[in-house]
Amino acid sequence: MVEPLRFPENDLFKGWGDPLRCETTIDGLEVIQGAIPEGLEGTLYRVGADWQYPSKRTDDIFIDGEGMIHSFRFENGQASYRSRWVHTDRYKLQTQTKRQVFGRYRNRYTNEPEAADTDMGTANTTAMFHAGHLYALKESDLPYEVDPDTLETIGKSDMAGQIGSISFTAHPKVDPITNELLGFAYQAKGDATRDIVYYLFGGDGRKKQEIWFEMPYAACVHDFAITDEWVVFPFFPLITDLDVIKDGGAFYQWHPDQETVIALVPRYGDDASGIRWFRGPATSAGHMLNAVREGTKVHLDLCLYEGNCFPFFTTPQGEPTPPVPPFLTRITLDLERNDGGFEKTRLMGPSCEMPRTDDRYQGRAYRHGYMIIYRAQDGSSSTGHLDLQTGEIDVYSPGPGDTVQECQFVPRSPDSAEGDGWLLVPVARVSQGRSDLVILDARNLAAGPVATIKLPVRVRATFHGCWVPAETLETGRYDYALSEG
Repeated sequence: MVEPLRFPENDLFKGWGDPLRCETTIDGLEVIQGAIPEGLEGTLYRVGADWQYPSKRTDDIFIDGEGMIHSFRFENGQASYRSRWVHTDRYKLQTQTKRQVFGRYRNRYTNEPEAADTDMGTANTTAMFHAGHLYALKESDLPYEVDPDTLETIGKSDMAGQIGSISFTAHPKVDPITNELLGFAYQAKGDATRDIVYYLFGGDGRKKQEIWFEMPYAACVHDFAITDEWVVFPFFPLITDLDVIKDGGAFYQWHPDQETVIALVPRYGDDASGIRWFRGPATSAGHMLNAVREGTKVHLDLCLYEGNCFPFFTTPQGEPTPPVPPFLTRITLDLERNDGGFEKTRLMGPSCEMPRTDDRYQGRAYRHGYMIIYRAQDGSSSTGHLDLQTGEIDVYSPGPGDTVQECQFVPRSPDSAEGDGWLLVPVARVSQGRSDLVILDARNLAAGPVATIKLPVRVRATFHGCWVPAETLETGRYDYALSEG
């Protein structure tokens, strides 16, 4: 007899975090305010975590759980919604066992015997579209290709044998101007290895560069940044210890005695000989806003924590670390400076997370940044816009107790000026137990939504995603341009 299913007493699974565990298809979503802008044609893809089966643990964390991919398709003035499980190896095994057989986050040594030879990848972090293919990604595994129309899983992909590492980043950069894909893998040869590899793919999907090198320690490298000439890899001292995980411990531990180390890798380099290194005190970050080259300097703009960004990962001594807020910070790396250090400058007063730009300006001089901002005591959050030139902050607030997820910028036209377009923002209507998707004018967030699209269901949690114009879905290429104005 199969044992009864019951989620443990963990705040992770209560309230809005209550696992949804179902797939949804809704054609013709209701627009309850305003109207969908003319010319907004394409699909917003989002990926998040849900729980297929309850675990028996009480130390589960919110970044774990099976991948669920979501799509909001805009066509002829209407919108539709679809969500589907990503059929990873882990998902398929648990479909057979009818229970959770995977243990502590990313720790294969805590899995049940049935899962001994099964990859733990969940494909639960982001969606990427490149060279005509849609993928769901988690940095501990290879990408899973997904049908862009039905969201049915096609299968795990090493991109036609071109990825030699055991995994691929959950924060790739698809340059919609060059149509290049820049990505990487860390701990690229297995748990706790110091190997990292950088990949560059052309618009046709063919690999152009591959550079392997070593990290200073077996770090967590969740995100990176790019410029026109450099790829920026920040290494923060959230470190994997193989002996610890073999003993059933956490996959990462926070080492405040270690340094922050940043590597600049030539974007179009052939090997590791051109890498430049910079060091500073222990900090951490999950997400980069952008990076820009200015003469001999490279500026890295990121949501920086002066401490541990994941407090559920303790020190090696088992000591918890106090939560610290993330602030948008500019780290400046001077290629003419010979002492290997760097400078830090705070760019904005309020704390923020999940930063985004107009994707056309990733790695290029830019003015506009968007992020989740102003988390209130009632649990609500807002979407913010920072004008880096003037320092002005513009904010959209969904209302008391309601929360926003990461936004997505969509240009008004393929060659519109930077920041001239729309922000698509999933909103959790917490008190109503359902969600909205709001469309904001990216130049005037405080004016409120241009349109509010009602979902009669709850979109539990999504982390990251991408916008794919209708034409790009057909051709496989972005037809974007930089404004000359």
